[in-house]
Amino acid sequence: MRWSPPVVLPVVLAAGALLLGLVAVAVDDAPGRVLVGAAAVLLGALAVRDAVLRPRLVASPDGLEVRTLGGRRFLPWGLVRLQVRTTRRWGTDVRTLELDTAADPDDDGLLVVLGRWDLGADPADVLRVLEDGRTGI
Repeated sequence: MRWSPPVVLPVVLAAGALLLGLVAVAVDDAPGRVLVGAAAVLLGALAVRDAVLRPRLVASPDGLEVRTLGGRRFLPWGLVRLQVRTTRRWGTDVRTLELDTAADPDDDGLLVVLGRWDLGADPADVLRVLEDGRTGI
């Protein structure tokens, strides 16, 4: 099983970055140009991140592979704890999938938090699939 942002998302982000870049060039106000240009750079960086980090999460019979900006990380099933955490932000409930590795003497452990944007699916649904298939994906 694989989870990643929808393919259209980086395309939309890149189009938004291009549009904001054109607006930044057309703006006469210097502070406005800086703000709109910064927004264009941010959208462009998000587009590149979502295009490069595909898929974000891969489940196999041996464990999970997570792709982050720091590279790929393999998490064996025996070391990973899965949990969905729900928090309230801006008046709405936001769910995130937490992948937490048990600390051992050689490793401080790792916490990876993936949201709906990262997975392209509801984190609670992803957790159900991972728990159901943990033994034989």
